[in-house]
Amino acid sequence: MRLGQKNGLVRVWARRGSRPRQPADQRYESAYLFGAVCPARGTGAALVMPRADLGAMQHHLDEIARTVARGARAVLLLDRAGWHTSAKLVVPENLTLIFLPSRAPELNPVETIWLYLRQNWLSNRVFDGYEAIVAAACDAWNKLLALPATITSIGRRDWAHIGQT
Repeated sequence: MRLGQKNGLVRVWARRGSRPRQPADQRYESAYLFGAVCPARGTGAALVMPRADLGAMQHHLDEIARTVARGARAVLLLDRAGWHTSAKLVVPENLTLIFLPSRAPELNPVETIWLYLRQNWLSNRVFDGYEAIVAAACDAWNKLLALPATITSIGRRDWAHIGQT
């Protein structure tokens, strides 16, 4: 997820007929939150990186592999971004990558996670600079990790759990 000074606006509650003000910024600083959740355990792993590229993806895979429960295997659902599909990625032994069809973000549970983070902690804000963006991304992710039932609720897809108990 890209997070930056060119942030999106979301709906807000306001008195009918009024036009509430929402902050906007014209600067271009941004950071990327690479994250994955495990709905079964209600947890996740994430890194905030300065750019979305092959190196960042490799660090992300290594971080996920480090947080997978001992003796378990994680299945990662990914879209087809170039840094997800590169043959240069070294996939850790306890991870399996499954690529979703092109143009189908609704199949990727992490898209719902990004939406939740934006709606609850990251939208309608103006960030002073890169450090503030990184701090906000880390803060939002840590708040999400403190809500394991929420991770399970919004991250689970029944079709991804067929045959599991």
